[in-house]
Amino acid sequence: MAKILVIDEGTSSTRAAVYNKNFSRGEFVQMPVPLISPSPDIVEQDANIIWQNTLAVAKQAANGQEIDCIGITNQRETTILWERKTGRPIHNALVWQDRRGADFGDELRANGLEKILNEKTGLLADPYFSAFKIRWLLQNIDGLFARCVAGEITFGTVDSWLVWNLTGGKVHATDASNASRTAIFNIHTNQWDMELLAMFSIPPQILPEVRASDANFGETNLFGTPVPITGILGDQQAALMGQNCSTSGQAKITFGTGAFLMVQLEDKPINSSNKMLLTVANRINGKTNYALEGAVLNAGTAIQYVRDELGLVKNADETEELAKSIPDNGGVYFVPAFTGLGAPHWRTDARGIITGLGRKTGRAHIVRAALEASAYQTLDLLEALKNDGVNIEVMRIDGGMVHNEFFCQFLADICNIIVEKPDNLEMTAMGAARIAIINSSADIITAKTYKPQMPTELRQNLIKGWQNAVAKA
Repeated sequence: MAKILVIDEGTSSTRAAVYNKNFSRGEFVQMPVPLISPSPDIVEQDANIIWQNTLAVAKQAANGQEIDCIGITNQRETTILWERKTGRPIHNALVWQDRRGADFGDELRANGLEKILNEKTGLLADPYFSAFKIRWLLQNIDGLFARCVAGEITFGTVDSWLVWNLTGGKVHATDASNASRTAIFNIHTNQWDMELLAMFSIPPQILPEVRASDANFGETNLFGTPVPITGILGDQQAALMGQNCSTSGQAKITFGTGAFLMVQLEDKPINSSNKMLLTVANRINGKTNYALEGAVLNAGTAIQYVRDELGLVKNADETEELAKSIPDNGGVYFVPAFTGLGAPHWRTDARGIITGLGRKTGRAHIVRAALEASAYQTLDLLEALKNDGVNIEVMRIDGGMVHNEFFCQFLADICNIIVEKPDNLEMTAMGAARIAIINSSADIITAKTYKPQMPTELRQNLIKGWQNAVAKA
C-alpha cells in the first residue's frame, strides 16, 4: 500500500505525517516556527528554521517506513530570496502578514494600475502578496537588484524553498496555486507576466518554473533512496481539495492564524466586484480550476492575543467554557485588525479595537468577543460573495478554531447558514495527500452539522454592533 509523506508547512508550525492510499494516517510530528515581529508591519521568519524543521519532522514521521511519494502544502505568499550557489537566504522570510509594501499598493491604486493587476491575477494591490515583498527586499538591500539580474539570486514561496532543499538545489519550481498568489502570475495565460514584472521592477531571472499541482517536482534522497515529490498545493487550496469541494459552488473555510473562505468555480473564473480574490484552486489533469477567496488576516491570532498578551486564558481550550458562561457578549466587540483588515475591506491602515467596555465587562466578555469576531468576519465574506452572484448554502469548516463548539454554533447563527464539520479536521494535510496521488479519492465524513437557531432580530442587532465596531477600527 502506497505511503505518502505529507509536509504541512504552516505559519505557526511545521508538521509531517504519513498517509496510506486510503488516506488513513499516522500521528503528526510538529515543531513550532517562531515569528519575528518587532512591530505590527514587520512579520518575518528564519527560512533556515523552516527547512531544518521540515527535515526533522519528515524523518521522524517516516520513522523508517518506505515512503512512495511526497505531497507538500504550505503557507502562501511568504517570500524567500536565496543564493543559487550556496542556498543561503539573503534575508529572513517575509511572512504573508508582513505589511511593508503598503505604500506601493497605495501608489498603484493612485495611478490606476490596480485594475491591470486585478484583471491579470485576480488579486488586489495589497502587500499581502509576494510581489510587494520581493520589491521591498530589492529596494532595501544594497546591490540585490544587480545580483538578481546576474542570476545569483532566486525567489520562491515556501513550497519552492522546500523543493529546492529537498532536491539538493536541482529543482527550482512552484505549482500554479502558489504562483497565483504572487501578483506577477497571469492566471488566465498561466505564465509569469512581463508587464506585471516591470510594474514591480522584478527581474524575471529569479522566478521558479511553474508546474501543474499534480506534477513531478523532482526527487529527494532524504530517506536514502530517491522519493518523488508528486504534488504541491497552497494551504487553502489544499483544504479545498481535502474537503472534496470539487464542484462549482462548494465552499470551505479554514480557521487558522487567519481565516480563508474559498468557493470552487472549476474552469469558469469570476472576477469579483467586491474585493474578493480570484485565484487558481489547482491545475490537475491538464485543467486549471479557479476559486473565489475571501481572506481574513487575523482569526486565530485573536485567541492567541487574549491568551498571550492579555493573559485572560492559559490555553485556547478554556475559551469555549468562558464564552458559554455568559448569556451574551455584553455589547463588547473585538475587531482583530492587528495587521489591517483583509476582505472585503482591504484596509492596511486599520488596527485592532475592542469596543463596548463597561463597568460590568469581564474577561469572559472579551474572550467571547474574540471568538465571535471570526464569525462576523466570515459573514462579511459571504455577503461580498452574494453581491458577486455566488450564493453558498452549506459551508464546510476546518482548522484549529472549529474544535470550539460555541464558535461553530455562533458561526452558523450569525451567518445564517448550515455549517458542516468533518470527522477529520486535518483538511489541509488531507489535500496534500490527495494531490500527491491525484487519482485516489476518499469520502468526507461529516461529524456534526450546525444549523442556524438565532432569532432574526437578535442576529440583526448583533451584526449592527459589529459593523459599528469595524467602522471605528
